[in-house]
Amino acid sequence: MFKLVAVHSFRGGTGKSNTTANLATLLAWTGKRVGIVDTDLQSPGIHIPFGLAQADVTYTLNSYLWGECAIEDAVYDLTPAAVKQRNGAVCLAPGSFKTEEITRIVSEGYDITQLSNGLNTIADRLNLDYVFIDTHPGVNNETLLAMALADVLVMILRPDGQDFEGTAVTVEVAQHLGIPNLMLVVNKVLAALDADGIRRLVEKTYGVPVAGVLPMAEEMMLLGSRDLFCLKYPKHPLTQELIAIARRVVA
Repeated sequence: MFKLVAVHSFRGGTGKSNTTANLATLLAWTGKRVGIVDTDLQSPGIHIPFGLAQADVTYTLNSYLWGECAIEDAVYDLTPAAVKQRNGAVCLAPGSFKTEEITRIVSEGYDITQLSNGLNTIADRLNLDYVFIDTHPGVNNETLLAMALADVLVMILRPDGQDFEGTAVTVEVAQHLGIPNLMLVVNKVLAALDADGIRRLVEKTYGVPVAGVLPMAEEMMLLGSRDLFCLKYPKHPLTQELIAIARRVVA
C-alpha cells in the first residue's frame, strides 16, 4: 500500500514545487520508489528541477485526464544517477507546458475520480511506495478534492502576513476534510529571524505541528530551479532540514 502525500500552499511563490521535488528525491535516496504528479495544471513547473524538457514529453497528465492515453504513458522515469545507485526511483507525471492546453484545463477543469484512479494505477503498476501531489495554490474545487485524497498534507508558508492569514483558512478547510496527517513547513526564513521562535508561533497560531523551518539560501536562489538542491548541496543546512521533514512524512 502506497502513501499519498499532497504538498500545498495558499498562494504561489512559497517554494512548494522545489520543496516537493527535493522531498521526493530524498525519500528515493533511501531506496524508496517515489512518484510525483503535477496537479498544478494552471502553472506546471516541477519538471524543471529534474531537467525534463518539453521536447522529451509525448503525453502529460492533461492527456490522461482528457482520455487521450493511459496514465502510465504520461509518467517519465527521472531517477537521478545517484539515487539509482541506492536502488531508489523517481518518476513524474508532468502537467502540460503548452499554453492552449493550460487554457483548456483552466476552462474545463478535470474529473477528480479520473485522477484518483490514475494515482492508484501508477502506484500499483510501478510498485511505488509514495506518491506526491504538487497541488495548485489556493482553494479551488479540484485542489480541495485532490487534498482530500491524501494520507499526509504538507502545507508550505513563508513568514509573511499574507501567507499567515491565507494559511489559516486553508488549515481550517483541511481539518474539515478530515485529512489524517497535517503538517506545516515554513520556508524562506531569513537568518536574522529566530527559527525556533517562528516554529513556536506557527504551531500556536494554527494548532498544527511544524515539520520544518527552511532557511533562505542564496545557493537555492542562484540555482534557479535548474537542479535538485538536495543532491547538489547534500551537507547544506537547508538539505538537512529537508531530510528532517522527509522523516516526518514517512513516520
